[in-house]
Amino acid sequence: MKISLNNVGRRFNKEWIFRNLSTEFTSGNSYAILGPNGSGKSTLLSVITGSLMPSEGDISFTDTKDIPVEDIYKHISLAAPYLELVETFTLRELIDFHFKFKNFTTGVDAKELVTILGLEKSANKEIKYFSSGMKQRAKLALACCSDSPILFLDEPTSNLDVQGMNWYLELIQNFTKNRLTIIGSNQIAEYEFCNNHIQIADYK
Repeated sequence: MKISLNNVGRRFNKEWIFRNLSTEFTSGNSYAILGPNGSGKSTLLSVITGSLMPSEGDISFTDTKDIPVEDIYKHISLAAPYLELVETFTLRELIDFHFKFKNFTTGVDAKELVTILGLEKSANKEIKYFSSGMKQRAKLALACCSDSPILFLDEPTSNLDVQGMNWYLELIQNFTKNRLTIIGSNQIAEYEFCNNHIQIADYK
């Protein structure tokens, strides 16, 4: 899987968030998109996921053949603080609902996912009663345990404590092999394993 950006830029009104960005993202590699809050990391991620069109330049998605931008959602999984969970679902119902649209990655099923989360005692609890850290774990686990070649994580350790951070790094180690992983971050602990870095400030 490959995502290619050719002189891509995005602006809101007359303000350019970034521009003249040319790069490639390829399977088996991990990439960190870096910059302070408000710098445009999430905007760039939205462009790369196909949910936001660039204001200039071209973006292409290729596997064994070109993938139309309207179909790229079939190939990605995403976890981000701004994505909401259905709060009236229990954890089991949330998992069942999510995997109506995605397949489990090899070796994982609904029961195993609850175990990975360490939330066996909360499996039948409604999401609205979860702490912010528990909700963030759920978002990350749903994305990482989905069988998709591209994984996007925006500010992945938001609301996680030290124990949650260690859990996140173990999740990454176990579920990102051979995938294309792209992380939006401003905390080195979130992306220290990434072998490629893109600084938003270089494209202002």
